[in-house]
Amino acid sequence: MPDRGGAGAAGRSRGPGRHSRAAVALILVLGVLAVLMTGLVVVSGLWTDLLWYRSVHYSSVFSTMTRTKAALFAGFGLLMALGVGLNMYLAHRLRPPLSAMSSEELSLDRYRMGLAPYRAWALAGICGALGIVAGSAAAGQWRSWLLMAHSTPFHTRDPQFHKDVSFYTFQLPCYRFLVGFGFALVVLSLVGAVVVHYLYGGIRFTSPGARVTGAATAHLAVLLGLFVSLKAAAYWLDRYSLAVRSGGHRGVRGWTGLRYVDANAYLPAKTILFFIAVICALLFFATAWRRTWTLPAVGFGLMVFSAILIGGLYPAVMQKFQVLPHEAAKEAPYVQENLDATRAAYGLADARVTQYPGTSAAPQAPGADGSLRQEAEDAASPTVLDPTVVSPAFQALQRGSSSYEFPSTLDVDRYRDGGTSKDTVVGVRELNSDGIPHGDWTDDHLVYTHGYGVVTADGSTTSSDGTPVFGGQDMSTLGPSGDYQRRIYFGEQTRQYAIVGGGTPEHDGTDGAKGGGTTYRGKGGVSLSNPLTRAAYAISLGEPRILSSDAIGKKSRILYNRTPKERVAAVAPWLTIDGDAYPTVVGGKVLWVVDGYTTSDDYPYATRTTLGDATADSLTDSRRQVLTGQDQVNYIRNSVKATVDAYDGTVTLYQWDEQDPVLRTWMKAFPHTVRPKADIPAGLLPHLRYPQDLFKVQRAMLTTYHVTRAADFGAPGQVWDVPDDPAAKAGKAVPPYYLDLRMPRQSAKTYSLTSTFTPAEGGSTSAFMAVDADATSSGYGTIRLLRISAGSGPGGPAAVQSAIDAAGRSAPAANGLERAGKAPTVVHGNLLTIPLDRGLLYVEPVYARAAGEDFPKLSGVAAVYGDRTSYRPTLAEALDDLLGPAAAGNATKDATRNAAKEPGTPGADPDASLGQALADARQAYSDRQGAERRGDRAAYDAAQRRLDAALEAARTAEKATATPQALPSPGSPPASAPPAPAPVPTAGGGD
Repeated sequence: MPDRGGAGAAGRSRGPGRHSRAAVALILVLGVLAVLMTGLVVVSGLWTDLLWYRSVHYSSVFSTMTRTKAALFAGFGLLMALGVGLNMYLAHRLRPPLSAMSSEELSLDRYRMGLAPYRAWALAGICGALGIVAGSAAAGQWRSWLLMAHSTPFHTRDPQFHKDVSFYTFQLPCYRFLVGFGFALVVLSLVGAVVVHYLYGGIRFTSPGARVTGAATAHLAVLLGLFVSLKAAAYWLDRYSLAVRSGGHRGVRGWTGLRYVDANAYLPAKTILFFIAVICALLFFATAWRRTWTLPAVGFGLMVFSAILIGGLYPAVMQKFQVLPHEAAKEAPYVQENLDATRAAYGLADARVTQYPGTSAAPQAPGADGSLRQEAEDAASPTVLDPTVVSPAFQALQRGSSSYEFPSTLDVDRYRDGGTSKDTVVGVRELNSDGIPHGDWTDDHLVYTHGYGVVTADGSTTSSDGTPVFGGQDMSTLGPSGDYQRRIYFGEQTRQYAIVGGGTPEHDGTDGAKGGGTTYRGKGGVSLSNPLTRAAYAISLGEPRILSSDAIGKKSRILYNRTPKERVAAVAPWLTIDGDAYPTVVGGKVLWVVDGYTTSDDYPYATRTTLGDATADSLTDSRRQVLTGQDQVNYIRNSVKATVDAYDGTVTLYQWDEQDPVLRTWMKAFPHTVRPKADIPAGLLPHLRYPQDLFKVQRAMLTTYHVTRAADFGAPGQVWDVPDDPAAKAGKAVPPYYLDLRMPRQSAKTYSLTSTFTPAEGGSTSAFMAVDADATSSGYGTIRLLRISAGSGPGGPAAVQSAIDAAGRSAPAANGLERAGKAPTVVHGNLLTIPLDRGLLYVEPVYARAAGEDFPKLSGVAAVYGDRTSYRPTLAEALDDLLGPAAAGNATKDATRNAAKEPGTPGADPDASLGQALADARQAYSDRQGAERRGDRAAYDAAQRRLDAALEAARTAEKATATPQALPSPGSPPASAPPAPAPVPTAGGGD
């Protein structure tokens, strides 16, 4: 029994030990597994990133970023770990010998004894953790490091220190980081050294005798000397930082640069404090030999007192008693420097400002000689098809399948029609992941993989029933000529990954059938032929079926990062990306054009702005937001034009601003990634344009910086606002609009981007802004500003919209719908502003959507000039009514302005014209029937346009005859023809 009891007791004593060891082993195993899994995820992410960069042929970007980040992480992390570790080790080595212990030392001895077995591990753990944190922070500065290492001069000097702008934009941010890192290193080393000195007796608080040993005094004095030396360096850099310091001034947020008190109080104070800090640092270093704290304590106190007195109180006194009583005179030179630098940094220095009356000297009354009407024809080519309104019409008439969709806001482009360039509304039929019929993983990622085709519509006209006039299947009219690759694997709304090229047939075309039989043959994407690659993607994307699915073969490729903006941002991470990528068709390919900006927030004296706020308007949504890693900027250039192939995802960067020092610096950091401007294909150049986001930033800055003299800056009446969009919710700025426009003193129309301004106090229009947006024009980028005298301009957009609303309430189309009981919903299009005969002409297409209809149709066009408003079915009729009929030489042009192309021009005899028009209509109808039987969408659309135009011509001729004839509606067959067939859906074609 005793033996059994003893054995039982021994067993019980061993039981907890076994459980404890098992728990420790389990924790160790779980920890190792967690580390391995984390490492596997990290390695998989790095490997797939490298594979992606190789697939787009920008592996040098990945390697440069990775090398730079790794070098910064290792260098600064190691420096932090070694610096703190060395000082803690030195503090331990300098510990005094143990002697008779006081009560304080006895209590500390227990901690020393407990720490002794783990001292090396504790030191390594602390230093390793600090090194990882410091290295991570340093790796995040890779952009600043590369900019400093490859700095390119601006050849422009600041007015105060006479240093090149590159010092502030490329070098000063890196110097500030180095000083900040030095502070962190010294402070952490100081804290670690104090703790170790206290723990091992070098510092005592209650023990008798010297409170700090001589060795500890020397050690801490050197560290404090380094700290004060860094403070001296910070004071010296603070002098230059005054040139890029922001603050409010005259109501301008983000006002940057020196003011009077900065130049005459803060700058001398920083210089004096620098010398005081240098002397104080020398006193601390001398303490290492003198072993007394008296002089350095006095020096440090003097530095703190001086910082308060000359760095705080003195500038405040100067501002109150010297500056404020004579602020305008004192600040004028510094305001002028801010004006000049801001206008240069935002590309506004060469803006052409012209005084403009805003009201016509001799308003044209209806029925006059038509000279003003002719001038309106020559002044602009307004568009009546609003890309922000007609997306539902594209969706209803051209979608073709629930798995496709058009964006809510369409794009505009220019295509040649009969030798002339025409504004064209463009929509890409992209993949709609929410409309995939079945929605399992195979359908989502292997079957429904791409969109199909580009749809265009004439921006200057609509069909007679108010619907868009679409281009043909081959898009030979109002679109790219010839065949092109219609499949859209990369698009603005294509956000999920796809696996293509394997054995699974992909849905293709617009007939709605699943698995149309196409197989991806492009070179884009990453090959999944290697099982390790499939495993890496299964881990990084969190989808094990990538590894296990039998539908993925050796020829399969994975496509991801599929939106044009994110692809450009990935291969050029130093660019700020414009919010609106737009499609065009060049050389048989659908290309997305993406504008890239180089920016900085350290341009001396230039006022900062917030990109997100400056670029926001009534059309801004998550898809159209500017993509940037730096929201605050005070320098911006449209330095890069990029294209993304919608089929294979190829990204090409072209240098656009050849003089931009920021771009040239990045091109040195990432060589062979940006092609020279001369490499831009000739077919692409006409489709490039001035970007909207750059225009909106410049527009925002011009609200204050349109003046050029300090005396006018912020003066009453000299501060403008960007007006709210009258057709949107309050607080949403009106977007700028593209149109062909001839500004005053210009000889011909040019493709322009336009906007208006109103006074900050509200009221009438204060200015009109236009920029030459045609990339083929010698005047590309020229900003023209018509400044309207205060109080003499016409009403702003809100007042104009009120006049249009009043006129629209009696519109024939709307009244007809109301009488039919359909309760139409009125949708206002873009309100275009056109300078005309010393005044401003406003044009707005108005749409109506009857109850039960899927999309709004153009119901009329409103025009406002002076105090008169006209609302008519077509633009030509509205302008005729408002300005008088067109001159005889332009009668034909005006008659066809808002109708599809006419098959023939009616002659002088109304009866003959009517007969010819009806004959043309019958022929067009017959051609349409034949096209439907053949399934030829291009011929069908062309015949439909001819039919609409012929019927419109017949109606015009019918009004001139003595005996009116009953004409069919535009959508019905002429005379006794059989009923019209249903429209032919857009067919596929082209590979």
